[in-house]
Amino acid sequence: MIDSAAAPDRPGPLPLHRAVGCVVGSAVGDALGAPFEFGPEGAFRERFPSAGHGGEMCGGGGWDPGEATDDTQMAVLVGESLLECGGLEPADVFRRFRRWAAADPKDIGLQTEAVLSSGDPWDTAAALHFQTSQRGAGNGSLMRAATSAVYFAPQGRTATMDAARRLAALTHGDRAAWEGTAVLHELVRIALTGADPLPALPEILAEVHPDHRERYAVVLAPDWHPDLASEFNGAVWPCLGSAVWALRTSSGFEEAVRAAVDLGGDTDTVAAVTGALAGAVHGIDGVPRRWTAALHVPLPGSGDRVLRLPELTELAGRLAESGQALLR
Repeated sequence: MIDSAAAPDRPGPLPLHRAVGCVVGSAVGDALGAPFEFGPEGAFRERFPSAGHGGEMCGGGGWDPGEATDDTQMAVLVGESLLECGGLEPADVFRRFRRWAAADPKDIGLQTEAVLSSGDPWDTAAALHFQTSQRGAGNGSLMRAATSAVYFAPQGRTATMDAARRLAALTHGDRAAWEGTAVLHELVRIALTGADPLPALPEILAEVHPDHRERYAVVLAPDWHPDLASEFNGAVWPCLGSAVWALRTSSGFEEAVRAAVDLGGDTDTVAAVTGALAGAVHGIDGVPRRWTAALHVPLPGSGDRVLRLPELTELAGRLAESGQALLR
């Protein structure tokens, strides 16, 4: 359940079940959506017409059942950097990204790959890529935000939105991606306190850079529907808008994530973002156990490590606790 009261800017200790719900929920959405990536709208519903009947972690398209993609792999890298460095060290995050990308992961976004393989320094690589390509508003910084959203949530609105922008800027030179990731961080922060994040959208939009505020206001409006998107949902605006739409029009985690995957297109990332939001709202108890049972996250470039539910649960708990400890 969510509380309609406004969330405090500096909450007390985060409820563990919501922090775990956010991190695991994002990974579940990612793995659930991966086999349907770039498919048509309605493909998931056609194959699995009724909720609760099982088999949805079906694998396919090169993915094993329950296997998470680059979305969750990069989120884990961010989370582990935050924990090991005791805070945000952008150069360390970028180094981990670069090592991962060099290990030939099954999937990596074209924009992210171009930035990480450029050989340019961490603090200029994304900006230089954007200068030449003029393409930097993909959803690749949204997809990996669950771990950092949990970590920075205890520090309040300004801190969490700031951190989101800095993390997004490592691979995305267009400020649109920074602002979308900042909005997602703040929505998760509010949800983690037990409050409903949706009524806070006008206040959150007021914190968005003026050059990007109007475009986000459109896709986050109550009457917006993914069918109204003017770009493919691999772009940051419709991806975030679709996740918020799925949360707004559902009554539980399963319903929200099913709706996200059924939109088609960039299904793993739209579902990963939806899963982070819905997981923070409904907690880990709202995530179907049949979906978490097969969940696993290989980590290219980190030996033969594979994270499953116990490791993801531990990671989420440590992120919540460590983020809170920074305030002491």
